[in-house]
Amino acid sequence: MKSFSSPSVSIDGEVIRRIREEGRLTQLYVSKVVGVTTDTVSRWENNRYPTMRRDNALRLAEALEVDLASILYKLSDTAEEPALKATSVPGRKSYRLYYLLALLVFVLAGIVFTYLRRAPLPANLLSGHRRVPAYTAPGARVPIQLEINSKKKLKGLIVREEFPPGWNLVEADPPPTSLDNLHGNARWMIRNPSQQQKIVYVLQPPENIQFGREVRLQGEVVANPDGQRFAYKVPSKGVLKIAPLHWADMDGNSKIDDLEILEVSDMVDASEKIHYDWDLIEKMWDADGYLFDQKKKIFEPRTLVVPADK
Repeated sequence: MKSFSSPSVSIDGEVIRRIREEGRLTQLYVSKVVGVTTDTVSRWENNRYPTMRRDNALRLAEALEVDLASILYKLSDTAEEPALKATSVPGRKSYRLYYLLALLVFVLAGIVFTYLRRAPLPANLLSGHRRVPAYTAPGARVPIQLEINSKKKLKGLIVREEFPPGWNLVEADPPPTSLDNLHGNARWMIRNPSQQQKIVYVLQPPENIQFGREVRLQGEVVANPDGQRFAYKVPSKGVLKIAPLHWADMDGNSKIDDLEILEVSDMVDASEKIHYDWDLIEKMWDADGYLFDQKKKIFEPRTLVVPADK
């Protein structure tokens, strides 16, 4: 009966170990390529298995990247030593090189998949503005409006606002996550914000602040969509000037006219949690104008007295 078993060959365990160590290969790597256990590789190197099947010997040579003759046992010490080949067995690629190439392809495929899965962010992902009234008086509250727009739905936003030290942020909608009036900064962490997010906060300047001073507010919005940090410095529409004028008096003529009262009404409807002192504003609109009492630090409606006919 014809035998299908592979013929055996004699191997040199010391040579096998030397070639493996010079090539910086592990016994685990060699065992995986050949299809045996690490214990078997160790026994080959210690000459405990002086022979092996020829097909295993061919795979071992491929794992070590040498010619088969390089690992066979020499019949005579005087025999010519077979030359080691630095390249793989002719006609076949090195298993080690194949493994490294396969790993590289896998890593690159993962990078490409992650990139394609994550849609690129638009250059102007965030936009918006800070609306600042033209005037406020010493000790008088003034509302600041923030509007932040996003071109895609975000999981979260961080809003940072800076104002002069010594001023107080007295209320906000929504309330700030952290507030430091001493150094003049507030932060909001907003989860699942709308794509048109609005924040209103009320500042109160010191009562001893001088007239004529101009105050510029600043801040930024930070988002982290798909692991990409995106920051946007919010521009201000308007500069706040300290004067004996109410913030609702947008043209600074010491009167609240019809257009101004309508705009304040819209603000009150949009943010009911903020105390705009609507009753006082309505009284000043109903009167001929208003005055700022510098001693009491309050606004008072003013009615013009028409002189009687002589």
